[in-house]
Amino acid sequence: MRFTYAEAMTDPSFYLPLARAAEAAGYTSMSVADSLVYPRESDSTYPYTADGNREFLEDKAFIETFTLIAAMGAVTGTLRFTPFVLKLPVRPPVLVAKQATSIACLTGGRLGLGVGLSPWREDFQVMGVPWERRGKRMDEAIDIVRGLSGGGYFEYHGEFFDVPAIKMTPAPAEPIPILVGGHSEPALRRAAVRGDGWMHGGGPDDLDDLLGRLNRIREAEGKAGEPFEVHVISADAYTPDGVKRLEDKGVTDVIVGFRVPYIKGPDTQPLDKKVAALERFAETVIAKVNG
Repeated sequence: MRFTYAEAMTDPSFYLPLARAAEAAGYTSMSVADSLVYPRESDSTYPYTADGNREFLEDKAFIETFTLIAAMGAVTGTLRFTPFVLKLPVRPPVLVAKQATSIACLTGGRLGLGVGLSPWREDFQVMGVPWERRGKRMDEAIDIVRGLSGGGYFEYHGEFFDVPAIKMTPAPAEPIPILVGGHSEPALRRAAVRGDGWMHGGGPDDLDDLLGRLNRIREAEGKAGEPFEVHVISADAYTPDGVKRLEDKGVTDVIVGFRVPYIKGPDTQPLDKKVAALERFAETVIAKVNG
């Protein structure tokens, strides 16, 4: 089992020391949150809290995702980084491909590109992108990022994007895994058909039901025997026995954090307490699970 340390909406000066601490403690990955703006007014709801409230996000510090990964990658040597998740359809996919391939090359392939749809209409609005048919736009963007990451000439002619034959240099030595987030049927299908893995967002949805639906889609699409990453948030991840249960369900990566992030106001937990918490988990769970 692989373990991902999750921390977000905290003091930006904490991220580099936390990345070093997570690597030293034996974590495989660190997740990186993505947020563009906070609108003063919005009718949107947050899909991964029980009441859909979004107010906990106001005044939270978010460093741009690729910038933060580059900074943490520069002070670590083995830790992987997984955007959780990058709001892909509001961004130009050619630019995302350049950013992702650059990060992969600079870090020696330590990027798993988690992507998803933004739940906020305002993200689309301020980026000048239509909200309508965002799923189809997302599919095309995934295809373009994957195609341009391969290193050779690639062209694409779709409903939303028209890319002439181009290539990017440098290209990563290995393909960048594209991990698709989301709980809806289209998101699960997108992960199964277009992705190299799925990222579970937590929240009130039943994990076993989501895994069952995902597996049925993969079987129907003839993908069941192919390598596939499954990243989940679960209370079972906090004990060795629970991790074993998740492993038996096909989970490859568990995402763990040590505070509740969905609260209004600043994160008041000091850096030393954060480091102590991630180290304690490594001693009591990671060491026992992975020896």
